[in-house]
Amino acid sequence: AFGPTITSFVQPQPAPNPQDFVLWSFFNTMFCNPFCLGFIALIFSIKSRDRKIAHDPAAAGSYGRTAKHLNIAAFCLGTAGTIICVVMLVVY
Repeated sequence: AFGPTITSFVQPQPAPNPQDFVLWSFFNTMFCNPFCLGFIALIFSIKSRDRKIAHDPAAAGSYGRTAKHLNIAAFCLGTAGTIICVVMLVVY
């Protein structure tokens, strides 16, 4: 009637920490900023970091994904514009 008691603890899985891409956004703001996409990505990155601090991972993830897509667009357009300018200088 009074046998050993077995207790088990289940460790909850930590919630994934959404990325905010602040450094990448800052780089794009300084060096690859066509149509102000880098600056807009920096704004969304800061919003993502604020939501992460406020313990709202859903909104932080949403802002982070938007910042990532804007960073990709800014980097691609900035790189393509630089390559086109270099090619135009070499050709002429």
